[in-house]
Amino acid sequence: MWVFLALISSIFLGIYDITKKVSLNKNAVIPVLFFATLTGAVMVIPLILLSNYGLIPESSIVYVSKITWNLHGLVFLKSALVCTSWIFSYFALKHLPITIITPIRATAPVWTLFGALIIYKEQYSTLQWAGIAIVITFFYIFSLAGNKEGISFKHNKWILFIVIATLLGSISGLYDKYLFATYERMAIQAWFSIYMAVIYLPIVLFLWYPRRKQSTPFQWRWVILLIGFLLTLADFAYFYALTDKNALIAIVSVLRRTSVVLSFTLGAVIFKEANLKRKAIALLGILTGVII
Repeated sequence: MWVFLALISSIFLGIYDITKKVSLNKNAVIPVLFFATLTGAVMVIPLILLSNYGLIPESSIVYVSKITWNLHGLVFLKSALVCTSWIFSYFALKHLPITIITPIRATAPVWTLFGALIIYKEQYSTLQWAGIAIVITFFYIFSLAGNKEGISFKHNKWILFIVIATLLGSISGLYDKYLFATYERMAIQAWFSIYMAVIYLPIVLFLWYPRRKQSTPFQWRWVILLIGFLLTLADFAYFYALTDKNALIAIVSVLRRTSVVLSFTLGAVIFKEANLKRKAIALLGILTGVII
């Protein structure tokens, strides 16, 4: 069941990546982030209220239990981590082709493995180290494809942004392993969604709005609402998979990251980006290493 849920999550994430790219095209990043997270918050607030008043039974998979202030703090920390990752990711996605972004994001499970090695003292087999080596090799090959489009992996700040976003996402995945092994799933997801919007609100009001005329103008697009909607569905399936005692975080991470195949393919078709053959070969190599 947890494998099926991880695959469902990957499908929603693949479409979610496309909606982000469409929303950010010639658009202001910060308000897009805020309205996307606000959508997710609006989706979960009724679940909190209905659960609190006993209208959703405790046996329901969408029941949101009451949590302690300590857990509020832990969830807020997760939201702050993801918010920071998103800021780097969204700015990179605005300025880079999606067929450049997706293979870099595909390396996330490898960094999660490194984190598990350091934090959880996990030990890896020769085959797993071989998989890591394959990922790094094809990541280098992929950087050569970027150079052909005038995108230097060494000197382009947007490449640095997506790498930072990927590393932060991996740290968040390691944190998830702790949270979902200890606390109730729906409570974490619900308050995580709310705190995301809470964190972005002052950023919009006090950082972006006063300087809005000095940057890219904001254009409202209804597709922005799909970002929060699709992410909430993807996270629901992902978090539910992690509650299975037999679920392996490394396998879930790999299955979830296969979303890049969908977003790469759709992005190539919709945005008609260049140098697709070389990028596709590099992406295939990266995914092969990740699966190994």
